[in-house]
Order: sequence, then structure tokens, then C-alpha cells
Amino acid sequence: MYPFFYRPMFEVIEDGWHSFLPEQEFELYSSAISEWRLSYVNKEFSVCPSYPPAVIVPKAIDDDALRKVATFRHGGRFPVLSYYHKKNGMVIMRSGQPLTGTNGRRCKEDEKLINATLRAGKRGYIIDTRPLNIAQQARAKGGGFEQEAHYPQWRRIHKSIDRYHILQESLIKLVESCNDQTQNMDRWLSKLEASNWLTHIKEILTTACLAAQCLDREGASILIHGTEGTDSTLQVTSLAQIILEPRSRTIRGFEALIEREWLQAGHPFQQRCAQSAYCNSKQKWESPVFLLFLDCVWQILRQFPCSFEFNENFLIMLFEHAYASQFGTFLGNNESERCKLKLQQKTMSLWSWVNRPSELSKFTNPLFEANNLVIWPSVAPQSLQLWEGKSCILCKPIIDSPGCCLDCLWVQEYVYTAVYIRYYLKIRRYITSFYCDKNTKFTNVILNCTQRWSSISRCCETVSRALLRVT
Repeated sequence: MYPFFYRPMFEVIEDGWHSFLPEQEFELYSSAISEWRLSYVNKEFSVCPSYPPAVIVPKAIDDDALRKVATFRHGGRFPVLSYYHKKNGMVIMRSGQPLTGTNGRRCKEDEKLINATLRAGKRGYIIDTRPLNIAQQARAKGGGFEQEAHYPQWRRIHKSIDRYHILQESLIKLVESCNDQTQNMDRWLSKLEASNWLTHIKEILTTACLAAQCLDREGASILIHGTEGTDSTLQVTSLAQIILEPRSRTIRGFEALIEREWLQAGHPFQQRCAQSAYCNSKQKWESPVFLLFLDCVWQILRQFPCSFEFNENFLIMLFEHAYASQFGTFLGNNESERCKLKLQQKTMSLWSWVNRPSELSKFTNPLFEANNLVIWPSVAPQSLQLWEGKSCILCKPIIDSPGCCLDCLWVQEYVYTAVYIRYYLKIRRYITSFYCDKNTKFTNVILNCTQRWSSISRCCETVSRALLRVT
């Protein structure tokens, strides 16, 4: 992969790999240190392969109990702290689904762990991102949900956030509708509605607002999970923090949120962002989960343009690097895989580049004014819009029409992305199918260059010169 060959041409001011460590984030919860602790039970990734080595758990629960709880939760994802609300001491926890099965299996250590987050006389909420019927069906496969008889202090709420494979189909329909230039207004609106993209955004934002309301207005702690706890769960916990926590609306705070709630929390970027909606062959695990999250953030940013330190370009940059990047930040599916790949030693962190003053100026919102209040976004249908910046990237056609010339600058950018080894087969297939008849010389240069990965920089230069000649 190209990130392993990439050598930065800029001065590295900050080591992004060590900018947002769990220990540093835990220090921010100074008021909660008496009730919570950092556990290294997963130091060797033996308890949960998708969790980081260090997690924040209730101080009353020891590591042996955590190991037992891990056997009761999907993928070993036992409940851990996601967010501590300093206003009232309430918390958001996240986990995988409980493995109750059809026999109603229970785990007393799991019940003790969850109850340890409650204050005396307080009740909590369990937000299950699956509809009730889907959660019930999961019991037949060994999964399930928390039984009220075993968790009497908790109220369970089911929401309807679709799973990853449905989201991928929605993205494909959205791209197709945006690229269809023969349709009239009625047909365009009909296709947009059929994609259900804005419906997904509404459901995710509604659930995030519900979580934030439970914490801030009702003074109740919450546990959030779906099935695996690596997709919709992370969308909801992240957006709830953006609503509640002013720090998450700053550049560094948002970077810390991405690290904590997506990268360290085990969102499988390698699987979910394997290809794009343009690819003919669809991977089983591919899904725009992270893109949907960024779209939801943009919806909130649009409604509160002065409350965010970053601008739309910052979100677009994160979207682009999640799919193809010269940095190693989004490689791998979890911290365990990143350690095996030795990304910290062999690749550059995205944050090392982003946090340079010259780059930060491009992503800074000139309207920003620090807002320490909770912001409540509207989820009414008329308040949600199609994100134009994202759509321009997703829906920009490779050629405008069969007989037109290539857009030199854009194709250059696209082919540079092809140099990233993880994408070169896909790009070569695109270029061959589209340009083989009209630009044989161009195609041959690409095909020859993709066989010369021992000299990545020379390949880039060759492709660039060929593009300039052809166009």
C-alpha cells in the first residue's frame, strides 16, 4: 500500500500517532477519576480484538469480571465508557449485543458492571439501534437484548437504524440518481426519495438527539449498542457528543472524537471503505457508515454555522482520506491490526499533516464563536438537505459524455489516488473500460506504470506527463 512508501515533504511538527492516547483523554475526566479507571485488561488484544489496549471502566469492576462480561457480549465488546457528561456526571457507554440466545442466558457480572454506572435512586436507558423484531430474531442466532427482569433499573428503547448492507444500497441509488442527467425534476426527486439517504440521516440524528436528551435533560446514564457495536453504535455515540460537548465541535476535539469513537473503538474501515459506489463488484462488508456520520455532522454544522471551529472542507478531507490516503490513520479494521502492521513505525499519521498551521487555515471556520451550550439540531424533513460537497465528489463522472475530452486536473487527482496500491486494480479497470478505444496511449501508460511499484514517485511523474500529453 502506498502509505508504507510515502515520505512526507513537509516538516513534521507533531507526531499524530501520540496526539490522542486513551491516557490523555482520561485525564480530561478529572471529576470522574474517583468512579472510573483505565483498564489494561485488553493489553494483548486477547479479551476483545476490536478494542484498544486501554479502556475506561467503572472502578468497582475488576479485570476478572471484565473477562467474564466479554464472553457474554458480541465480539467480546463489553460495556466501556464513551462519554462523561460533566454537567451532571451521567455517562454514555457502548458495547456489543448481549449473547442471551433463545434460553435467556444471563451474566451477573454484566449486570453488576452496567448498574455500577448508576447513581443511587437513578434509572438508566439502554438504546438498542435495532428495531424490536430484528433484536428478537437475533436471539435465534445466539444474540439478543437485555431482559428487563435482569436489568430492572434500565429501560430499553429500540430505534430503527438500518445495517451496513442496506446503507450501501442506498449510496448506490444516490450516486445513480445524481449521475442521471436525462431526468426531469419529478424523476430526480423520486429517485432521491427512493435512495432513502436522507431518511437514514434522519433516523441517526433522531437517535443521537434521544441519547443526548436522556443525559442532559433527564439526568440518566445510557448504554448504546446494536449488533456488533461497531457501526450504528458509533454513529450515535459520536453525534451525541457533538450535540453535548463543545470540545467535540473544535478541530482538535473532533479529531480526538474520530480517534476515540471510530479508530480505537474498532470501526472496520478496511472493510467498510474498501471501494466506492462506482465499483462494479460490491464487497460483502462495504458500507458508507462513516460517510453517513460525516453527513450528519454537516447537517448540524449547517444549522449551527457559528458553533463549529471547522468547516465543510474538513469533513470532505476526512471522507477522502477514509477511502484513499497517503497516511496510515485509516488503514486496518481495529487497533490490533494496526499494531500488527506497525503503522506507527512505518507510516505517517493524518493528524501530523492536518495540524500544521498552513493546513489548519484551510479547515478553519471564520464564523466560529465558542459556544459552551448544548445544541439541539432539528430533524424535521424540511431541515435536512442533500450535502452538495459530498455529492460533488461521489457523483463527479469520469467523463461528461462519450465524445468529450478528459478533465486534466481531475483525472490527475484520480490517477494519483490509483497509485495507492489498495486502489490500483479498481482504477485500472475503470480506465481500461472507459478509455481503451479512444486513448490507447494513455491506457498503456497506466497499465505499464501499475507494474512498477518499486518506484512509486517515478510512476506518478510518468502518469502526470502522459495525462498532459493526452489531454
